[in-house]
Amino acid sequence: MNERKSPGLADRIYSDILNSIVEGEFKEGDRLLTEHALAERFATSRPTVREALARLRADGIIVTRRGSGTIVGRRPDLAARRFAPLETLSDIRRCYEFRLVTESGAAELAASKAEDEDILAIQNAWERLEQVVETQESIGAKDDFTFHLAVARASRNPFFVTVLSIMEEQVEVSMNLSRSLSVAKTLERQRLVQREHLEVLEAIRARDPSRAKEAMRTHLQNAVDRVFGE
Repeated sequence: MNERKSPGLADRIYSDILNSIVEGEFKEGDRLLTEHALAERFATSRPTVREALARLRADGIIVTRRGSGTIVGRRPDLAARRFAPLETLSDIRRCYEFRLVTESGAAELAASKAEDEDILAIQNAWERLEQVVETQESIGAKDDFTFHLAVARASRNPFFVTVLSIMEEQVEVSMNLSRSLSVAKTLERQRLVQREHLEVLEAIRARDPSRAKEAMRTHLQNAVDRVFGE
């Protein structure tokens, strides 16, 4: 069958099985489904399943034991599911497109679910950025990322935190590029970005989900515009 020669299909099966292990469907020590059962589950051929299993075995995720079949050897940490590095401007644009959807949703949820301690964490992150701007220190992407991660945590939904944490490298790359490619790398531009951050903070503090969603979306869209000059 054609799928035997499709590395993309083997990659998908590898990812699906890996996710099933990470999410707990198969736990450490559990016996994995047979090649035949997996082939039926994914509607593909056994050689394609075998290719995916070989990769999982090479990664130490599964092991084959005589008399026991294939079992889950260990549950991988989140690092196993990191996103690929950003290599082109198109990658960076797609990263921003993803963030526009997810982070605006996180901000919207944060406005209705954040605890006082969450809002304080966002404020502290903003104040750190404000200090950097006013003292003309070099703004590091990590300081900026800390602000965005605080918003994700304020959503009280661990999926937002997990996704953003996994994307930390990609997000910081896009943040650094936004600064390096900005036409107006001035104190006023930095203050403009800070006002955008402040609008997100104030909308969440005001418990206004629609305003928080729009504030984050506007901030990220402006970041895209600063990179691509749109």
